[in-house]
Amino acid sequence: MSSDRIRVVVTGLGATTPVGGDVASTWSALLAGRSGVAPLTEEWVDSVPVRFAARAAVEPGEVLPRPEMRRLDRAEQFALIAARQAWQDAGSPKVASDRLGVAVGSGIGGITTILDAYDAFREKGWKRLSPYIVPMLMPNGSAGWIGIEFGATAGVHATVSACATGAESIGYAIQMIRSGRADVVIAGGTEAAIHPLNVASFAAMRAMSTRNDEPERASRPWDRGRDGFVLGEGAGIIVLESEEHARSRGARVYAEASGVGYSADAHHIAQPDPTGAGIISATRHVLEDSGLTGPDIKHVNAHATSTPAGDVVEAIAIQEIIGDHPVVTATKSMTGHLLGGAGGIESVFTIKALYDRVVPATVNLEDLDDGVEVDIVRGEPRALPGGQIAAINNSFGFGGHNVAVAFASI
Repeated sequence: MSSDRIRVVVTGLGATTPVGGDVASTWSALLAGRSGVAPLTEEWVDSVPVRFAARAAVEPGEVLPRPEMRRLDRAEQFALIAARQAWQDAGSPKVASDRLGVAVGSGIGGITTILDAYDAFREKGWKRLSPYIVPMLMPNGSAGWIGIEFGATAGVHATVSACATGAESIGYAIQMIRSGRADVVIAGGTEAAIHPLNVASFAAMRAMSTRNDEPERASRPWDRGRDGFVLGEGAGIIVLESEEHARSRGARVYAEASGVGYSADAHHIAQPDPTGAGIISATRHVLEDSGLTGPDIKHVNAHATSTPAGDVVEAIAIQEIIGDHPVVTATKSMTGHLLGGAGGIESVFTIKALYDRVVPATVNLEDLDDGVEVDIVRGEPRALPGGQIAAINNSFGFGGHNVAVAFASI
């Protein structure tokens, strides 16, 4: 399904999410329709209008040793955990340092570190600050730590494009391999932004659901009663390789990373273009870049955050460019929205759907909104057909960023 240029394949998957501490447990939860959204129990919860979120199912402290915990921001902790899983899953590839790259981003970076450190500074003075504060708060910190961990010297990059970050990082990784800069790239996204200031700020934008009485039903993409997204946290990381490198070492291949499409709305800092022009453009570009056509696409993992403005526009755009035949799902209905980590975990989900030939159902979709005519998976998971097929993961971010990544079965 690709052109004669260097083919890029996926050989490793890693994730820590609100519904599982690794890919296997997360995938099992998604297929069972389990939500990771729950009431918040922090002392500050009564100070904000939204009192629930999708916390990580497994705390980093259960996985990482104490010295690492002290020098890593929570987003960095998630990223390193997922990267180690993905690397192990890929068979710990033997690759020269100057042929190994990293492309891992975060939409917000070490925001909890910044806010907590400032509180400590005001209360106790500068001498009580950790010498790791700066590397903890840097948006490129996760990429940097992963690069150090695995000795990646071909290039360590951190895209920042709000909720499109994880997908854009994977797209950048594809391009690194195609251009000949690297044979192997560790790529994805991470986020840890559940903090009262962030919750209050998103609530002030009227962007978050306020369904405090039933949080597990709050994220409801395409449902007529949706009232905003649910904040989640975690990371999704994949290992990408040139097909030649993967085949030479006998690696298990999950899928081909066929291509990427980018666009920008240039419309509004937080609202999508109501015509869907940017989404349509990104989708057209990913098909061109992948050498795919609309009929090749059998599945779309939609961005579908459960906001009133975005969900229907995306569905209309999918139908216009790809058609009404792909089975479409919104896994944010269970994981919440991981912001910069969303494109990472949802690429993992898209790859798993292709590899296992099954698509998780969208939960909480009880009253389908007008204008949504694509085939949304509801109720039970849906089997995908055999043969050579392809799927797309959509990710869109504040600022008008649109990214679509295509994967194809091998």
